[in-house]
Amino acid sequence: MTTASVSPQSGIRKVIFILLALLCLTPFISAPVALLLGLIVANTIGHPYLQHNGKATKKLLQISVVGLGFGMNLHSAINAGKEGILFTIASILGTLVLGYFIGKLLKIERKTSHLIASGTAICGGSAIAAVGPVINADSKQMSVALGIVFILNSIALFIFPVIGHALHLSETQFGIWSAIAIHDTSSVVGAASKYGPHALEVATTVKLARALWIIPLSLGTAIVFKNGSNKIKIPWFIGLFILAMILNTYLPVLGTIAPYVVKIAKAGLTLTLFLIGAGLSLPMIRSVGVRPFIQGVVLWIVISLAALWAVMSIV
Repeated sequence: MTTASVSPQSGIRKVIFILLALLCLTPFISAPVALLLGLIVANTIGHPYLQHNGKATKKLLQISVVGLGFGMNLHSAINAGKEGILFTIASILGTLVLGYFIGKLLKIERKTSHLIASGTAICGGSAIAAVGPVINADSKQMSVALGIVFILNSIALFIFPVIGHALHLSETQFGIWSAIAIHDTSSVVGAASKYGPHALEVATTVKLARALWIIPLSLGTAIVFKNGSNKIKIPWFIGLFILAMILNTYLPVLGTIAPYVVKIAKAGLTLTLFLIGAGLSLPMIRSVGVRPFIQGVVLWIVISLAALWAVMSIV
């Protein structure tokens, strides 16, 4: 028996994991159910490919978002984006400032606090991944910030549609609210797609317009932290998403294949949520720590309530 041999239990775990992942690509599994399946896997059999999970989740999310662009009209998207621009600017600046003071109050390590605030302010894991190299954050600081974002994203995916229906939010209102108040694009799309097709269009457009703020945030962070880093990651997939919308709007010939591309993209996002859930084991959740988690929760509640008040009052 060699050390390289695979135990029967390990083989069974891999088979179960792959079968569940494939099941998430079918129409029978919704985004919240996929996330729940992932959480069950993480805390029962475990993720057999955990070392590849972060990279796979990121790439799958980006490709799926581009695919969604083939189901959107450019003119409608521009109108939807205009409605959310003022909320976007105010909420980003407000979240970063509030995050700074909460971090100071709770005596949270400066880089970790800034990563949590950045992820809450813009687009969760993407913002953290972009800002982390700028401030030379270590793996522990990145893991804590990402863990908080993923935990709160998981909660939001389940409760936001329920709250939206209870408050009788229109699809436009819900789309703007979810894009501002939910951290990661995957959970925004998951929640909005459950609410309605127009909510999905509004939420995706506003969220990706919001993600463009990663660039000025990274530049500002480099100045504030004064480390001279030039490691700024530009979210290239947003440009491809816009290109997909333009092609779908001005090339009618795509009308026959675009619905299939969108269907595949939605399946990809469902699988993304399964993978995110599969990475949220109890040891990972415990490693976050109490004070950083309090900062993340307070920021999330404040931005959620402020954005909800804004969309109900103005939109």
